[in-house]
Amino acid sequence: MRIAAFNVENLFNRARALDQRSWSLGRPVLEAYQRICSLLEEPRYSDEIKREILRELVRLGLRNSDTAPFARLRQNRGRLLRRSRDGQVRVIADGRADWIGWVELTTDRCDELALEHTARVLRDVGADIVGVIEAESRFALKRFADAGVVTNGKPHYPYVMVVDGNDERGIDVGVLAATGFPLVGQRTHVDDADEVGRVFSRDCAEYHFRTPGGLPVAVLVNHFKSKGYGGKVASDAIRRRQAVRVAAIYRELVAGGVAHVAVVGDLNDTPDSEPLAPLLTGTDLRDISAHPAFEDGGRPGTYGYCTARNKLDYVLLSPAMFAAARGGGIFRRGVWGGRRGRLWPIYPTMTAAVHAGSDHAAIYADIDLE
Repeated sequence: MRIAAFNVENLFNRARALDQRSWSLGRPVLEAYQRICSLLEEPRYSDEIKREILRELVRLGLRNSDTAPFARLRQNRGRLLRRSRDGQVRVIADGRADWIGWVELTTDRCDELALEHTARVLRDVGADIVGVIEAESRFALKRFADAGVVTNGKPHYPYVMVVDGNDERGIDVGVLAATGFPLVGQRTHVDDADEVGRVFSRDCAEYHFRTPGGLPVAVLVNHFKSKGYGGKVASDAIRRRQAVRVAAIYRELVAGGVAHVAVVGDLNDTPDSEPLAPLLTGTDLRDISAHPAFEDGGRPGTYGYCTARNKLDYVLLSPAMFAAARGGGIFRRGVWGGRRGRLWPIYPTMTAAVHAGSDHAAIYADIDLE
Protein backbone atom coordinates (compact mmCIF):
# COMPACT_ATOMS: atom_id res chain seq x y z
CA MET A 1 0.00 0.00 0.00
CA ARG A 2 1.01 3.63 -0.46
CA ILE A 3 0.26 6.31 2.17
CA ALA A 4 0.74 9.97 1.26
CA ALA A 5 0.40 13.48 2.68
CA PHE A 6 -0.52 16.34 0.37
CA ASN A 7 -1.23 19.97 1.24
CA VAL A 8 -3.62 20.94 -1.56
CA GLU A 9 -3.78 24.63 -0.54
CA ASN A 10 -7.52 24.85 0.17
CA LEU A 11 -8.60 23.45 -3.17
CA PHE A 12 -11.55 25.51 -4.25
CA ASN A 13 -11.77 28.83 -2.44
CA ARG A 14 -8.72 30.34 -0.82
CA ALA A 15 -8.64 33.35 1.44
CA ARG A 16 -7.38 36.20 -0.73
CA ALA A 17 -4.93 37.10 2.03
CA LEU A 18 -3.23 33.73 1.52
CA ASP A 19 -2.33 34.55 -2.06
CA GLN A 20 1.49 34.81 -2.09
CA ARG A 21 1.39 37.53 -4.70
CA SER A 22 -0.19 39.81 -2.07
CA TRP A 23 1.63 38.40 0.98
CA SER A 24 3.01 41.75 2.09
CA LEU A 25 -0.61 42.81 2.50
CA GLY A 26 -1.92 39.40 3.44
CA ARG A 27 0.22 38.80 6.49
CA PRO A 28 -1.03 41.80 8.55
CA VAL A 29 -4.58 40.96 7.43
CA LEU A 30 -4.25 37.44 8.84
CA GLU A 31 -2.79 38.79 12.07
CA ALA A 32 -5.63 41.32 12.40
CA TYR A 33 -8.20 38.65 11.56
CA GLN A 34 -6.86 36.29 14.19
CA ARG A 35 -6.94 39.02 16.82
CA ILE A 36 -10.40 40.38 16.07
CA CYS A 37 -11.94 36.90 16.08
CA SER A 38 -10.64 36.53 19.63
CA LEU A 39 -11.84 39.99 20.70
CA LEU A 40 -15.35 39.54 19.31
CA GLU A 41 -15.85 36.39 21.40
CA GLU A 42 -15.34 38.28 24.66
CA PRO A 43 -18.50 38.15 26.81
CA ARG A 44 -18.11 41.84 27.72
CA TYR A 45 -16.57 44.58 25.60
CA SER A 46 -14.72 46.96 27.90
CA ASP A 47 -13.71 50.39 26.65
CA GLU A 48 -10.22 49.05 25.94
CA ILE A 49 -11.58 46.06 24.02
CA LYS A 50 -13.81 48.39 21.99
CA ARG A 51 -10.82 50.54 21.10
CA GLU A 52 -8.85 47.44 20.07
CA ILE A 53 -11.76 46.16 17.98
CA LEU A 54 -11.77 49.45 16.09
CA ARG A 55 -7.99 49.30 15.58
CA GLU A 56 -8.23 45.81 14.07
CA LEU A 57 -11.16 46.84 11.86
CA VAL A 58 -9.01 49.66 10.51
CA ARG A 59 -6.24 47.16 9.72
CA LEU A 60 -8.80 45.04 7.90
CA GLY A 61 -10.21 48.00 5.96
CA LEU A 62 -13.59 47.61 7.65
CA ARG A 63 -13.89 50.90 9.54
CA ASN A 64 -16.17 52.61 7.02
CA SER A 65 -17.70 49.64 5.26
CA ASP A 66 -18.69 46.04 5.96
CA THR A 67 -16.73 44.91 2.90
CA ALA A 68 -13.05 45.28 2.05
CA PRO A 69 -10.64 43.59 -0.38
CA PHE A 70 -9.49 41.02 2.17
CA ALA A 71 -12.28 40.76 4.74
CA ARG A 72 -16.00 41.16 5.38
CA LEU A 73 -17.96 42.09 8.51
CA ARG A 74 -21.18 40.15 8.97
CA GLN A 75 -23.78 41.84 11.21
CA ASN A 76 -26.70 39.43 10.96
CA ARG A 77 -28.71 40.42 14.01
CA GLY A 78 -28.07 43.38 16.24
CA ARG A 79 -25.19 45.73 15.47
CA LEU A 80 -21.52 45.77 16.38
CA LEU A 81 -20.89 49.26 15.01
CA ARG A 82 -22.62 52.58 14.49
CA ARG A 83 -21.22 54.64 11.63
CA SER A 84 -22.34 58.26 11.87
CA ARG A 85 -22.69 60.65 8.96
CA ASP A 86 -20.02 62.86 10.49
CA GLY A 87 -17.52 60.02 10.03
CA GLN A 88 -17.43 58.77 13.61
CA VAL A 89 -17.46 55.03 14.15
CA ARG A 90 -18.31 53.49 17.54
CA VAL A 91 -18.65 49.98 18.88
CA ILE A 92 -22.18 49.95 20.28
CA ALA A 93 -22.39 46.29 21.29
CA ASP A 94 -21.42 45.78 24.92
CA GLY A 95 -20.57 42.09 24.54
CA ARG A 96 -20.97 38.94 22.51
CA ALA A 97 -24.60 38.45 23.50
CA ASP A 98 -25.64 41.85 22.06
CA TRP A 99 -25.22 40.90 18.40
CA ILE A 100 -24.90 37.94 16.04
CA GLY A 101 -22.16 38.20 13.45
CA TRP A 102 -18.51 37.75 12.71
CA VAL A 103 -15.58 38.80 10.54
CA GLU A 104 -14.70 36.51 7.63
CA LEU A 105 -11.91 36.51 5.09
CA THR A 106 -12.73 37.24 1.46
CA THR A 107 -12.09 34.25 -0.78
CA ASP A 108 -11.23 33.75 -4.44
CA ARG A 109 -11.74 30.67 -6.57
CA CYS A 110 -8.52 28.90 -7.45
CA ASP A 111 -7.26 28.85 -11.02
CA GLU A 112 -8.93 25.99 -12.95
CA LEU A 113 -5.65 24.83 -14.45
CA ALA A 114 -4.20 24.70 -10.94
CA LEU A 115 -7.07 22.42 -9.92
CA GLU A 116 -6.28 20.10 -12.82
CA HIS A 117 -2.65 19.96 -11.73
CA THR A 118 -3.73 19.18 -8.16
CA ALA A 119 -5.81 16.30 -9.48
CA ARG A 120 -2.95 15.17 -11.68
CA VAL A 121 -0.60 14.99 -8.71
CA LEU A 122 -3.08 12.74 -6.92
CA ARG A 123 -3.48 10.56 -10.02
CA ASP A 124 0.27 10.29 -10.59
CA VAL A 125 1.14 9.56 -6.97
CA GLY A 126 -1.60 6.97 -6.88
CA ALA A 127 -1.63 6.54 -3.11
CA ASP A 128 -4.12 4.21 -1.47
CA ILE A 129 -4.60 6.56 1.49
CA VAL A 130 -3.95 10.31 1.29
CA GLY A 131 -3.94 12.69 4.24
CA VAL A 132 -5.27 15.88 2.65
CA ILE A 133 -4.27 19.23 4.13
CA GLU A 134 -6.30 22.43 3.51
CA ALA A 135 -9.47 20.80 2.27
CA GLU A 136 -12.44 23.16 2.29
CA SER A 137 -15.17 20.63 3.10
CA ARG A 138 -16.10 17.01 2.58
CA PHE A 139 -18.55 17.91 -0.17
CA ALA A 140 -15.98 20.01 -2.04
CA LEU A 141 -13.24 17.39 -1.68
CA LYS A 142 -15.52 14.55 -2.79
CA ARG A 143 -16.80 16.51 -5.78
CA PHE A 144 -13.23 17.29 -6.80
CA ALA A 145 -11.99 13.71 -6.33
CA ASP A 146 -15.00 12.15 -8.08
CA ALA A 147 -14.51 14.36 -11.12
CA GLY A 148 -10.74 14.68 -11.29
CA VAL A 149 -9.21 11.51 -9.85
CA VAL A 150 -10.76 8.70 -11.86
CA THR A 151 -9.57 5.16 -12.69
CA ASN A 152 -11.28 3.24 -15.50
CA GLY A 153 -14.20 5.62 -15.41
CA LYS A 154 -14.75 5.28 -11.67
CA PRO A 155 -13.63 7.50 -8.77
CA HIS A 156 -10.27 6.31 -7.50
CA TYR A 157 -11.20 7.43 -3.98
CA PRO A 158 -14.65 6.20 -2.96
CA TYR A 159 -13.90 6.97 0.70
CA VAL A 160 -13.71 10.72 1.38
CA MET A 161 -13.93 12.38 4.75
CA VAL A 162 -13.37 15.87 6.16
CA VAL A 163 -14.43 16.93 9.65
CA ASP A 164 -14.73 20.67 10.32
CA GLY A 165 -11.81 21.83 12.43
CA ASN A 166 -11.00 24.91 14.49
CA ASP A 167 -9.77 27.17 11.68
CA GLU A 168 -12.48 29.68 10.80
CA ARG A 169 -11.04 30.07 7.30
CA GLY A 170 -12.23 26.57 6.40
CA ILE A 171 -8.72 25.15 6.20
CA ASP A 172 -9.36 21.60 7.37
CA VAL A 173 -7.66 18.21 7.21
CA GLY A 174 -9.25 15.18 5.60
CA VAL A 175 -8.59 11.88 3.94
CA LEU A 176 -8.99 10.07 0.63
CA ALA A 177 -8.95 6.27 0.50
CA ALA A 178 -9.00 3.95 -2.48
CA THR A 179 -11.10 0.87 -3.13
CA GLY A 180 -9.93 -1.93 -0.88
CA PHE A 181 -9.10 0.41 2.02
CA PRO A 182 -12.49 1.17 3.57
CA LEU A 183 -12.80 3.84 6.22
CA VAL A 184 -14.14 1.95 9.23
CA GLY A 185 -13.83 4.52 11.99
CA GLN A 186 -13.02 8.14 12.71
CA ARG A 187 -12.47 10.43 15.65
CA THR A 188 -11.95 14.16 15.89
CA HIS A 189 -9.65 15.86 18.39
CA VAL A 190 -10.82 19.45 17.81
CA ASP A 191 -11.71 19.88 21.49
CA ASP A 192 -8.57 18.32 22.95
CA ALA A 193 -7.17 20.70 25.55
CA ASP A 194 -4.18 21.04 27.84
CA GLU A 195 -3.45 23.41 30.73
CA VAL A 196 -3.21 26.32 28.26
CA GLY A 197 -6.43 25.61 26.38
CA ARG A 198 -7.54 24.06 23.11
CA VAL A 199 -4.55 22.42 21.41
CA PHE A 200 -5.17 22.11 17.70
CA SER A 201 -5.36 25.03 15.27
CA ARG A 202 -7.29 22.70 12.92
CA ASP A 203 -7.54 19.11 14.14
CA CYS A 204 -5.64 15.90 14.61
CA ALA A 205 -8.15 13.87 12.62
CA GLU A 206 -7.99 10.16 13.49
CA TYR A 207 -9.04 7.78 10.72
CA HIS A 208 -9.17 3.99 10.88
CA PHE A 209 -8.97 1.78 7.80
CA ARG A 210 -8.93 -1.89 6.97
CA THR A 211 -6.46 -3.21 4.38
CA PRO A 212 -7.51 -5.75 1.72
CA GLY A 213 -6.06 -8.45 3.97
CA GLY A 214 -8.07 -7.24 6.96
CA LEU A 215 -5.31 -5.47 8.93
CA PRO A 216 -6.38 -2.37 10.88
CA VAL A 217 -4.45 0.82 10.08
CA ALA A 218 -4.81 4.15 11.87
CA VAL A 219 -3.85 7.44 10.22
CA LEU A 220 -3.55 10.73 12.13
CA VAL A 221 -3.82 13.72 9.78
CA ASN A 222 -2.37 17.01 11.02
CA HIS A 223 -1.78 20.61 10.05
CA PHE A 224 0.25 22.31 12.77
CA LYS A 225 0.39 26.03 13.51
CA SER A 226 1.95 28.01 10.68
CA LYS A 227 5.07 30.15 10.91
CA GLY A 228 3.45 32.55 8.45
CA TYR A 229 2.04 35.03 10.92
CA GLY A 230 2.11 35.68 14.63
CA GLY A 231 5.21 35.88 16.81
CA LYS A 232 7.83 33.14 16.61
CA VAL A 233 7.85 32.37 20.33
CA ALA A 234 4.08 32.00 20.47
CA SER A 235 3.91 29.98 17.25
CA ASP A 236 6.69 27.64 18.38
CA ALA A 237 4.90 27.10 21.69
CA ILE A 238 1.66 26.16 19.93
CA ARG A 239 3.42 23.68 17.62
CA ARG A 240 5.16 22.08 20.58
CA ARG A 241 1.82 21.66 22.40
CA GLN A 242 0.39 20.09 19.26
CA ALA A 243 3.35 17.73 18.93
CA VAL A 244 2.99 16.68 22.57
CA ARG A 245 -0.70 15.91 22.13
CA VAL A 246 -0.24 13.97 18.86
CA ALA A 247 2.48 11.93 20.54
CA ALA A 248 0.06 11.10 23.35
CA ILE A 249 -2.71 10.12 20.91
CA TYR A 250 -0.23 7.89 19.08
CA ARG A 251 0.83 6.17 22.31
CA GLU A 252 -2.82 5.62 23.26
CA LEU A 253 -3.47 3.90 19.94
CA VAL A 254 -0.47 1.61 20.29
CA ALA A 255 -1.36 0.82 23.91
CA GLY A 256 -4.85 -0.05 22.68
CA GLY A 257 -3.48 -2.67 20.31
CA VAL A 258 -3.22 -0.71 17.06
CA ALA A 259 0.26 -1.59 15.79
CA HIS A 260 0.01 -0.01 12.33
CA VAL A 261 -0.15 3.76 12.76
CA ALA A 262 0.87 6.61 10.46
CA VAL A 263 1.07 10.28 11.44
CA VAL A 264 0.91 12.40 8.30
CA GLY A 265 0.55 16.02 7.31
CA ASP A 266 2.04 19.50 7.26
CA LEU A 267 3.79 20.01 10.60
CA ASN A 268 5.12 23.44 9.59
CA ASP A 269 8.59 22.92 11.00
CA THR A 270 11.84 21.09 10.27
CA PRO A 271 12.94 17.68 11.59
CA ASP A 272 15.56 19.21 13.91
CA SER A 273 13.21 21.82 15.37
CA GLU A 274 12.57 21.99 19.10
CA PRO A 275 8.76 22.27 18.74
CA LEU A 276 8.52 18.94 16.88
CA ALA A 277 10.90 17.09 19.21
CA PRO A 278 8.16 15.52 21.38
CA LEU A 279 6.83 13.77 18.28
CA LEU A 280 9.94 13.15 16.18
CA THR A 281 12.41 12.17 18.89
CA GLY A 282 10.11 11.59 21.87
CA THR A 283 8.33 8.63 20.29
CA ASP A 284 9.33 5.56 18.29
CA LEU A 285 7.74 6.96 15.13
CA ARG A 286 10.09 6.93 12.11
CA ASP A 287 10.07 9.45 9.26
CA ILE A 288 9.80 7.68 5.90
CA SER A 289 12.38 10.12 4.52
CA ALA A 290 14.94 8.35 6.74
CA HIS A 291 14.39 5.07 4.89
CA PRO A 292 17.42 4.04 2.78
CA ALA A 293 15.18 3.53 -0.29
CA PHE A 294 13.50 6.95 0.01
CA GLU A 295 13.87 9.12 -3.13
CA ASP A 296 13.91 12.89 -2.56
CA GLY A 297 15.36 13.94 -5.92
CA GLY A 298 18.38 15.52 -4.23
CA ARG A 299 16.24 17.95 -2.22
CA PRO A 300 14.96 17.04 1.24
CA GLY A 301 12.32 19.77 1.38
CA THR A 302 8.62 19.59 0.52
CA TYR A 303 7.71 23.28 0.30
CA GLY A 304 8.76 26.31 -1.72
CA TYR A 305 12.33 25.85 -2.96
CA CYS A 306 12.39 22.43 -1.24
CA THR A 307 15.61 23.04 0.64
CA ALA A 308 16.28 21.36 4.00
CA ARG A 309 14.74 24.26 5.90
CA ASN A 310 11.55 23.72 3.89
CA LYS A 311 11.00 20.13 4.98
CA LEU A 312 7.50 20.68 6.42
CA ASP A 313 5.46 17.66 5.33
CA TYR A 314 5.76 14.22 6.89
CA VAL A 315 4.77 10.57 6.81
CA LEU A 316 5.73 9.16 10.20
CA LEU A 317 5.36 5.43 10.76
CA SER A 318 5.05 3.21 13.82
CA PRO A 319 7.74 0.49 14.15
CA ALA A 320 5.47 -2.17 12.63
CA MET A 321 4.74 0.09 9.66
CA PHE A 322 8.35 1.18 9.18
CA ALA A 323 9.53 -2.44 9.29
CA ALA A 324 7.17 -3.17 6.38
CA ALA A 325 8.20 -0.05 4.42
CA ARG A 326 10.15 -0.56 1.22
CA GLY A 327 10.69 3.07 0.31
CA GLY A 328 8.94 6.26 -0.57
CA GLY A 329 9.51 9.62 -2.16
CA ILE A 330 8.63 13.26 -2.77
CA PHE A 331 6.56 14.13 -5.84
CA ARG A 332 7.23 17.71 -7.03
CA ARG A 333 5.91 17.90 -10.58
CA GLY A 334 2.92 19.96 -9.44
CA VAL A 335 5.06 22.53 -7.57
CA TRP A 336 6.42 25.63 -9.31
CA GLY A 337 10.16 25.10 -9.10
CA GLY A 338 11.59 28.31 -7.73
CA ARG A 339 11.29 31.79 -9.20
CA ARG A 340 11.39 30.58 -12.79
CA GLY A 341 9.72 27.25 -12.15
CA ARG A 342 12.60 25.10 -13.40
CA LEU A 343 14.43 23.85 -10.33
CA TRP A 344 12.95 20.39 -10.99
CA PRO A 345 10.78 18.84 -13.71
CA ILE A 346 7.22 20.19 -13.69
CA TYR A 347 4.14 19.51 -15.75
CA PRO A 348 4.54 21.11 -19.20
CA THR A 349 1.14 22.78 -18.86
CA MET A 350 2.38 24.76 -15.85
CA THR A 351 3.55 27.97 -17.51
CA ALA A 352 3.16 30.30 -14.50
CA ALA A 353 3.29 30.00 -10.73
CA VAL A 354 -0.48 30.45 -10.48
CA HIS A 355 -0.91 27.17 -12.38
CA ALA A 356 0.83 25.11 -9.69
CA GLY A 357 -1.20 22.34 -8.13
CA SER A 358 0.17 23.41 -4.75
CA ASP A 359 3.26 25.03 -3.23
CA HIS A 360 3.73 21.80 -1.27
CA ALA A 361 4.99 18.56 -2.76
CA ALA A 362 3.27 15.30 -1.99
CA ILE A 363 5.27 12.91 0.21
CA TYR A 364 4.55 9.19 0.32
CA ALA A 365 5.58 5.84 1.80
CA ASP A 366 5.32 2.41 0.20
CA ILE A 367 4.52 -0.33 2.71
CA ASP A 368 4.11 -4.08 2.30
CA LEU A 369 0.99 -4.95 4.24
CA GLU A 370 -1.51 -7.68 3.49
